[in-house]
Amino acid sequence: MSAGALEAAVLVTGDEVLRGRIQEANAGYLGRSLAERGVRTRRVMVVGDAMDDLEAGLRELLAAGAGLVCTTGGLGPTHDDLTMAAVAAVAARPMVLDRSALAMVERRSGGIRRRFRASEETLRMIREKQAMLPDGATVLPPIGTAPGAVVPVGGALVVVLPGPPWELRAMWEAATASDGPLGDLLARAGRPAAPVLRLEGVLESEFVEALAALPTSVQEDVGVYTKEGELEVIVGASSAAAVVSQLDESFPGALFSRDGRTVDEMVAGLLLERGDRLAVAESCTGGGLGQRLTARPGASRWFMGGVISYDDDVKRGLLGVPAAVIAEMGAVSAESALAMAEGARRATGADWGVSITGIAGPDGGTPEKPVGLVFVGVAGPDGAAAHELPRVRGDREAIRRRSITMAMHRLRRALEAVAPA
Repeated sequence: MSAGALEAAVLVTGDEVLRGRIQEANAGYLGRSLAERGVRTRRVMVVGDAMDDLEAGLRELLAAGAGLVCTTGGLGPTHDDLTMAAVAAVAARPMVLDRSALAMVERRSGGIRRRFRASEETLRMIREKQAMLPDGATVLPPIGTAPGAVVPVGGALVVVLPGPPWELRAMWEAATASDGPLGDLLARAGRPAAPVLRLEGVLESEFVEALAALPTSVQEDVGVYTKEGELEVIVGASSAAAVVSQLDESFPGALFSRDGRTVDEMVAGLLLERGDRLAVAESCTGGGLGQRLTARPGASRWFMGGVISYDDDVKRGLLGVPAAVIAEMGAVSAESALAMAEGARRATGADWGVSITGIAGPDGGTPEKPVGLVFVGVAGPDGAAAHELPRVRGDREAIRRRSITMAMHRLRRALEAVAPA
C-alpha cells in the first residue's frame, strides 16, 4: 500500500461473540471483500454490548488511522442494541428519527405483530428505535428489519451493519454496488491489478525459502496465508511476474490458480465444461465433501449425490466394496478407497466418483495405521486411482477439513488430465 492509501478496520460487537455462543463470521468476509477493492484491513476488534466499550473501540480504531470502519451487530430493537447510538456519540451527531428509515422498517416488520402478538405501542417503539439514526447518516435499506447506515466521522466513514451474516452480506453488497459515500470512497481506493495466486501441497516454510531468492522489494510486496494444505499468495502488480516465475521454478505444478479462482470453482467449471456429473462416497469426513460441493449455487447441474459409508456394512452393501478387501486390507486403505469411488459412480450413474476413507481420531489409530492416515479415491470415465494423502495432523476437525480440500485437488487434477468432452 502506498502512503495515504485507504485503510479499514472492523469492529465486531456483541456479548454473544465474546462468550463464544456464536462463531464470528463477518470480519473475514468484510476483509476479503475490501481486499478485492484494494483496501487493506489493518485491525479487527471485538467488543461487548456496553456503550462505553463500543465508543472506546470506535475511537481507538479511528485514532489509529482507519479511513473506513465497519461495525457488525447491535442494530436490533432491544435495550442492548446500542451500536447506532455509539456511532452517533463518537461522530458528535444527535440521534434523530429518520422518516425514510422508518418507512423501510414498517414495510419489513409487517409480520411481527402477527407472529408475536405485539401491541401497537410495542410495535411502534420497536420500529422507531430501529429508525433512529445519527443526523446526516446515509440509510442502508434493511435486509431483516433494521436499517444500516453510513456515517461521516471527521474525514472517515463508519458503516453500520447488522450482525446476522446473511443480512450483513446482502446489505454490504447492495451498499457497495450503489452510489453514495461508501461507493465513492471505495472507487477512489482503486482495485488491485494482480490476481491472487493459489498453491497446493506447499509448506509455508518452503514458500519463504523460495521467495528469498527474489529481491527484497519483491518480497515486501507479497503476503501469504495458509489454509488446509493450500497457500494463498497476494502480490503487488509490479511484482507478480517475478513471483509467478519463481513459484513455477520452485514448485512445478503446485501453482494451480493464477487468477484467484478456488479449487471449488475450478472443479465446478471443469465438470460443467465436460457436461459430467459427480458422486461421492465418504467415511471419516461424514458428508463434509458433499456439503462443500453442494454449497455452490447451481451444484445440481453437476452433482448427483453420495453415500456416507461410515459402517463397513454400508461400504459392502451400498457401494459394493468386496468383503475380502475390507478383511485383508482394511476399510482404511487404498484398495477400499478405490472400490468406494467406483461404487459411488456405479450406484448413482455419475461420470465421476470421489471417495475419502481415513482415521480422523482422536482414537482408532494403530502403529500401522495412525490417526491422520487418509486415502482418496477418484474414479472417472477412463479409469480409477487411489491416493494416500500426506499425513494430516491436527485435531479431528482439522484432519477432516484438510482431507476434504485434498480430495478436491485430486479430483481437479483428474479432471484436468482428461480432454474436454
